Amino acid sequence: ILAFWMGIYTKEETVYLETQPVLSQEDEGKKIIYLTFDDGPSQNTEAVLQILADADAKATFFVTNEFPAYTNLIRTEDKQGHTIGIHTYSHKYEEIYQNSDAYFSDIEKMQEILYEQTGKKSKILRFPGGSSNTISRNYCNGIMSQLTKEVMEKGYAYYDWNATNGDGDTSLDASALIEKAKKEIGSQDVVMLLMHDGAGNEETVKALPEILQYCKEQGYEFRAIDETTPVFHHHVNN
Repeated sequence: ILAFWMGIYTKEETVYLETQPVLSQEDEGKKIIYLTFDDGPSQNTEAVLQILADADAKATFFVTNEFPAYTNLIRTEDKQGHTIGIHTYSHKYEEIYQNSDAYFSDIEKMQEILYEQTGKKSKILRFPGGSSNTISRNYCNGIMSQLTKEVMEKGYAYYDWNATNGDGDTSLDASALIEKAKKEIGSQDVVMLLMHDGAGNEETVKALPEILQYCKEQGYEFRAIDETTPVFHHHVNN
């Protein structure tokens, strides 16, 4: 099994992806990047959407209900052709990682909001902290090993990442985020780039145009997650 090192934004540790993402046969030889944004929608999301539109780039938004005043932007994301995934309703580790029932109850609450906003539900997920997170040990030993199996049994697909701009650390400025993204993208042919459009991510908005321009210059094609997207799974540590 091929694996490679990548940085995880929680500052906990460096982790492995389980396997190298494999492109479909028709995409062999291409460079593809999946832009993903967690923790929104928030006051930063509208600016992110405008930057993506200007760059003619589609992305995937893993949404929460942390900022209900901006929930209507989920409808906007969908109408503009972006993919909507679930990052949980509450994003509260101490609640969602208590047990399996708590996690799926939270997911269903977010599904209701997605249906209200878009007329459809989502079958794609991203775990808060990623499937590799160890914070969940504080609330339930082995919960990630359990959830990664159960979500797939219920017909969901979950996505981690193999590059980040580092904006999980909201103390970093735009220039640091740009350099971090370039370093982590590296020479990979297929990239899933973790970013955030939640509250406190104003520097992400400032950095995003240059990150997108860099990706274009490197020959990457922007894509949103769909049924053809290769698997991006971290090594599960709990």
